[in-house]
Amino acid sequence: MNKIIMFVFPNPPPAIALSIGPLDIRWYGLMYLTGLLIAWKGLRWSNAQRHGLSITLEQIDDLIFYCAVGLILGGRVGYMLFYNFDILARDPLALFKVWQGGMSFHGGLLGGIIGLYLYSKKQSFSFILILDCVAPWVPPGLFFGRLGNFINGELWGSVASEGIWWAVIVNGIPRHPSQIYEALLEGLVLFLLLQLLRRTPRPKYFISGCFLLGYSLSRILIEFIRLPDLHLNPEASGYLAFGWLTMGQVLTIPMVFVGIIMIYYSLKLR
Repeated sequence: MNKIIMFVFPNPPPAIALSIGPLDIRWYGLMYLTGLLIAWKGLRWSNAQRHGLSITLEQIDDLIFYCAVGLILGGRVGYMLFYNFDILARDPLALFKVWQGGMSFHGGLLGGIIGLYLYSKKQSFSFILILDCVAPWVPPGLFFGRLGNFINGELWGSVASEGIWWAVIVNGIPRHPSQIYEALLEGLVLFLLLQLLRRTPRPKYFISGCFLLGYSLSRILIEFIRLPDLHLNPEASGYLAFGWLTMGQVLTIPMVFVGIIMIYYSLKLR
């Protein structure tokens, strides 16, 4: 029988992509930038008028700027509030120590939504139409963000059973590459689904609702494989309750209901 050859993850992780003098360009930052560039190009390429929104290319540029600022600020604040509140309470300046790492999707999502809301008010655009236009171009950012997690060697999955040939050897232990699972479900699959749905005119709230529901179900499912944050509850291996509930699931479950409500309401508008 041929022996299965698994990928051995390097230790330490190759977090730095390029060094220019004292400046280190990290893979994770490049992944964020790639996601934003794809969203920017996608919005400029797509026909926003299908959603009843008349927006110029210059306005799209400003929209991406507002969204990016909200994403970065929200991601950092959310990480400290949701995952490191004790540290934040002891040292509020830890919020600004971005070189130590730490971004939260849920915080980034809230920050990005706030940025889009402020932009919609500034331009007198319909907020929900802005969301429906942007939502199909969020998954590529999730895809590359999860690839950044993989390259950074973080957010690994549980121990993989024998025969899982795609498992990754991490410090001598075969583990599920949960980051890749998330990249495929939250990124690639959700992107293809939303692009298919947006090809025909849809009522307001529908595309945004489908994004929330699709992301939420993917995230909740993969959280059963992904290792929880140990420091949140060390006595229970990081799980918050029942031996399986994670912080990611707690933050994501409300999104399921919001997504369902948005889809239901959009269908009532037909």
